[in-house]
Amino acid sequence: MKRSALFFLLNILFAYTLWGQYVQNIRGTVRDKSSGIPLEYAAITVLGTDPVSGTTTDSLGRFVIRDVPVGRYDLQIRFMGYEPVVMKEVLLSAAKEAYLDIRMTENVNLLGEIMVRPKINKAQPLNAMALGSARMFSVEETGRYAGGFDDPARLASAFAGVAGSVGNNGIVIRGNAPHFLQWRLEDIEIPNPNHFAEVTTFGGGGLTAFSSQMMGNSDFFTGAFPAEYGNALSGVFDMKLRNGNNQKREHTFQLGAVGIDFASEGPFRKAGNSSYLFNYRYSTMALLSSILPENAGGVRYQDLSFKLNFPTVHAGVFSLWGIGLIDRSGQKAKTDSLQWTYEADRQDQDIKQSMGAVGAHHRINISNDAFLKTSLAVTVSRLDFYTDRLDDALRFAPHSVIRNTNRHFIFSSVLTKKFNAVHTHKTGVRITGLHYDLLLKNASNRQGFETIADESGFSALFSAHSGSSFNLSDVWTLNLGLHAQLFDLNRRYAVEPRAGIRWRFRPHHSAGLSYGLHSRLEMLHCYFTKSAAGTLINKNLDFTRAHHLVATYDRSFSGDYHLRIEPYVQYLFRLPVAADRSFALLNLQRDWFITDKLENTGDGLNYGIEGTFEKYMSQGYYYLFTASLFDSRYRAGDGIRRNTRYNRGYVFNLLGGKEWMFGRRRQNIFQANVRLSYQGGERYTPVDWAASQQAEDVVYLEASAFSEQYRPAFVCHFTIACKINGKNRAHEFALKVINATMTKEYSGHKYNLKTRQADVDGEYIMIPNVSYKVEF
Repeated sequence: MKRSALFFLLNILFAYTLWGQYVQNIRGTVRDKSSGIPLEYAAITVLGTDPVSGTTTDSLGRFVIRDVPVGRYDLQIRFMGYEPVVMKEVLLSAAKEAYLDIRMTENVNLLGEIMVRPKINKAQPLNAMALGSARMFSVEETGRYAGGFDDPARLASAFAGVAGSVGNNGIVIRGNAPHFLQWRLEDIEIPNPNHFAEVTTFGGGGLTAFSSQMMGNSDFFTGAFPAEYGNALSGVFDMKLRNGNNQKREHTFQLGAVGIDFASEGPFRKAGNSSYLFNYRYSTMALLSSILPENAGGVRYQDLSFKLNFPTVHAGVFSLWGIGLIDRSGQKAKTDSLQWTYEADRQDQDIKQSMGAVGAHHRINISNDAFLKTSLAVTVSRLDFYTDRLDDALRFAPHSVIRNTNRHFIFSSVLTKKFNAVHTHKTGVRITGLHYDLLLKNASNRQGFETIADESGFSALFSAHSGSSFNLSDVWTLNLGLHAQLFDLNRRYAVEPRAGIRWRFRPHHSAGLSYGLHSRLEMLHCYFTKSAAGTLINKNLDFTRAHHLVATYDRSFSGDYHLRIEPYVQYLFRLPVAADRSFALLNLQRDWFITDKLENTGDGLNYGIEGTFEKYMSQGYYYLFTASLFDSRYRAGDGIRRNTRYNRGYVFNLLGGKEWMFGRRRQNIFQANVRLSYQGGERYTPVDWAASQQAEDVVYLEASAFSEQYRPAFVCHFTIACKINGKNRAHEFALKVINATMTKEYSGHKYNLKTRQADVDGEYIMIPNVSYKVEF
């Protein structure tokens, strides 16, 4: 029976490879990059087709190129008075139309169709006011790059300046803590979108709730970001949801070892311009329990995301979007005391988490060169983490409680005006209402409960920004801006100048310099630590702040190769630290129970150099090499300068892949992708062995904080996929493996109750996913 089923499947695949030529449409819009105004009569050409396929845009900037054979293409876009653009690596399948949102930059000096070298879209961020430390990434890369696992956070760890982790998905940028990163979706700051967020590390989690079925091209910033970005210290993930297809309905279903995934999009009605797009995902690790750490097999999570788009003739464009996740995890205590090796063996843990964000946008052109975008949004994040402990008589007693709920209510409005080809200006305001409900209790020295924080209330964060971009000539670009924010809880404020300049001193060369002063609130629970008398001892904490200075050199080679080198320096100041100790919040990993009184007297220094050399997909293959050398240190309340926890020192990544087109019409694709990563280990504090034996718990030598380093990590990820295009549908069979080398990851120490020693806490985590996907 099994042989018959296999024979039947192979016959289907063989038939798909032999018969028919499968074609699909390429649709999209072409707009001015600064003002968003549609460009009429822009010429779009599909490179490499014979005869040449192409078209021009209509009065609304829209275009359709019909019946293009499935495959991978580059598109060139030209328009009089604008710099030509090449859209790289557009993948066309039989089941789904390709939709492109193309932005073009007006040239200051071009008055007619003068031949100039086109810009490569992958070499430039979407945000026109970013001149350095920014990269655009596509949803197709998220699925193709090994180690991406269809997750943009894991994809980002391959970029220069970023150190990642297999187990906690925390994004460490230039030696900064993961919780210094800001996540944005549709121009709204959202809570950490990782499943199992803030459990293994603040700012990290498992996988994000972002689905590759939903995402559009997005930007990732690693420093000195433009004026519109506030409340971020290390970087910004500026994610965009794409619009659904408003011409026909398309669906995707995926079944894999880690769960199921279903997406659908299409018009609300025929001949209408409105569209819907949604994705639902349910996952369980039960099938992989034999190769995952203990208790991981019971992990379950699900997420849902959607976007509804409603363009009108005169009233602008309305859209409604949302994302949400629900997680459940935990562990059971071992009821046989003879099996107690570590403290965790006698603990019951029950963890329930949820995160959500819903927003409404309205964008309207108020003139031919200006538009206003207004947003309303609500976000929520909730963590209920209960731990009970078995005593020696095998009776459960409460050990710790973490109950944290944050609801944010956000209003944002931004006006963008293009005065002329030289000057574009953007001004905006943002009001964020902060509702918090927090309860933290912990068993101090295993004796009863101590209430660390018990607070509920409402505060607000007010911010405003203004920035201008000046294209002074074909070779000089200048950006200037200012951002300001005020925290209503303690009336602390920050005023932050931003500036950047770029010089294209040769046709394929450019150099730039970017500066920014940036600040970020601490996690809200840090403000609500109570003293024994019940007073809030950390309520008046200031913003943590940092000066960023980045130099950028870009070099393009023959259209397919790109080199970028960026030296940088970051000076962090007003770091919250404990007086006369080595403790600082920037090293905080997952400790909710802060009992110290903190003061903003610490500082830090991060500096380094990064390099990226990339070959875009052409001739069936691509590769990307990134190298980062850096140093990250801080000074706490005792006045001693030390390594930060995240001072790995170096990170190297090499990833690449090859595609083979096969079939009678070369309509099918076989892909093989691999990523190799080598990075220094995290820093850790040595153990005080004598004190640990006396306390029967791990006690660290605080005076030597982060003086030791775990061994370097070499990690290999790989992806193998085969896509079979049929009539109006496509099938994909894939194997994606994270950490194929089974490299051990370390996360501190744990006290061994049997040997009376502190053991290094580490796990070998490999995540394989065999999947089948159908698009129809």
